Amino acid sequence: MGEGDRLLVALDVDGTLIHEDESISPDVRAEVIRVQKLGHEVMLATGRSWETAQPILEHFGLESEFVVCANGALTMKRDPSEPSGYRREHVETFDPRGVLELIRPHLPRGSFMVEDATGFRRYTEGMSQWELANGVQVSFEELAQLPATRVVVISPHHDEEEFLSIVEGMGLHKVSYSIGWTAWLDIAPDGVNKSTALERVRGRLGIGRTNVIAVGDGRNDIDMLQWAGSEGRSVAMGQAPEDVIAAAGEVTSPVGSDGVAQFLATL
Repeated sequence: MGEGDRLLVALDVDGTLIHEDESISPDVRAEVIRVQKLGHEVMLATGRSWETAQPILEHFGLESEFVVCANGALTMKRDPSEPSGYRREHVETFDPRGVLELIRPHLPRGSFMVEDATGFRRYTEGMSQWELANGVQVSFEELAQLPATRVVVISPHHDEEEFLSIVEGMGLHKVSYSIGWTAWLDIAPDGVNKSTALERVRGRLGIGRTNVIAVGDGRNDIDMLQWAGSEGRSVAMGQAPEDVIAAAGEVTSPVGSDGVAQFLATL
C-alpha cells in the first residue's frame, strides 16, 4: 500500500463495535482485523478510560499506534517497554470543582464520577452502572481533590427529554460536554473532544485529511463525525439519535445488525 492510500479509521466502542451487553459479533471482529491487515491505521476513539478500553483493543487484536480515550482527554501511544504496551502520551485535565458546584443544584439527586489523569475514579453513591474497578466511592466534597480528565453525571430520575432541558439551562461554559443516550452527562476540558485528539494523532501519523474515516453512534461522537466528514468520511450507526445522524455524511445499519462490519466490508 502506498503511503497516500493509507486510511485512518477511528472507531467508537460502545454502540459501534460492541453491543449494549458488551457482546461482540464475530463478523465485526473479522472486518476490523481484515482492514487492519490491509495496512490501514484502525484505532479506537472512545469515551472509556484506558483501563476499560484496553480489553476491547486486545479482543480485536488491534495494534494501532495510538488510542484515544476519555473523549479525547487522554491519548495513549504504543510503547513496547510498558507492561500494557502503551504509555500515556497526551493528557488534558481541568479543575472539576467549579462545574461540580454548578451542576449539583440542578441535579440534587444525581450521581457523580470524576476520573483523574491516571485513570483512577472517584464516585458518589449510585454510579453502579459504570465500570468502577479502578476507583473508590467518596463523598461529593471529596470529588474535586485532583485535576480531572472527565466528569460524569447521571440522573436516572429524569427521562432523556427532561435531562436535555435541564442541561441546556445549566449554563455550562469553559468545559466541553456531551449528553448520553439516557440521563447522563460527560464533561471534558474546554475545547477537548474526540476530534481534537484525532487531529493530533492524524498529524503524527502523517495521514491526509481526505483519508480519515470515523464511525460512531453517540452525541460524544458528533465532533468526531463532523471533523472526519469535512474532508473524509463520517458514518453514523443506524440506531444513533437524529442529531448524531445529522452530523454524519453516511449512515450504516444499527449495531444489532453489525452495521460497522457492513461499512468496513466496503473498504
